Amino acid sequence: MSTKPDLDRYPELQKAWDRRNFIKSAAIGTAFMAVGGSLLRIAADDLSKHARAEKRTDGRPRLPPGQRTLEYLRPMGGEEGDGDARTFKLKIHGNVKTPFELDYAGLLKLPQVQKEADVHCVTGWSMLGGLWKGVQIALLAEKAGMKGDCKHVILEAAHGYTANIPLKEATTDNALITYRLNGKPFARQHGAPVRGLVPDLYFWKSSKWITGVRFVKEDKPGYWEVRGYHNHADPWKEERYG
Repeated sequence: MSTKPDLDRYPELQKAWDRRNFIKSAAIGTAFMAVGGSLLRIAADDLSKHARAEKRTDGRPRLPPGQRTLEYLRPMGGEEGDGDARTFKLKIHGNVKTPFELDYAGLLKLPQVQKEADVHCVTGWSMLGGLWKGVQIALLAEKAGMKGDCKHVILEAAHGYTANIPLKEATTDNALITYRLNGKPFARQHGAPVRGLVPDLYFWKSSKWITGVRFVKEDKPGYWEVRGYHNHADPWKEERYG
């Protein structure tokens, strides 16, 4: 797996990257492992530093406090769903006028979007600039005829897992039911075939192995929230625990 930094965005890391590749090609055993690993840590630290200096459109730093950058999603466990697109079903229900259900082919027939979004795990890592493809949760709300008194969205997943999300964050233009990241389907450990994406909240809110989107009038804390994690989960406020 490549650990190459984004040299287009951070050209000042080119020398460190070139040096890392030179050391790798020299194949000098354990000494290489020590030096090469240090270079990679330096590159990652520099990427994190630059990301903190960048600003979002809302004025907040791109990288929330207490986070460090990774190039790829890190597996975070959980009781997996079956991962098979052939058996996938997504139930859209709750406080709506016309509940409905989608299979995988039906999901793909809906209007699709691609959104670049960063994600931030409560354990302290962030993956920046992923290109996510899927269907906006806002579109599902519209299609189901969400009633005006809805205040929250519950993402339902395999084995009874749920995550509660305020309607505002759940219906932003980059909040998706997603099935592709950077042009590739998700591995099973990352929620295949379809997962949620709510990038403005800590990543546990982006349910893997998703089975349902439920629109509700009253909040209902989910799996991690009832176990002591913060009910809202804003990374920029470091809302990690309740």
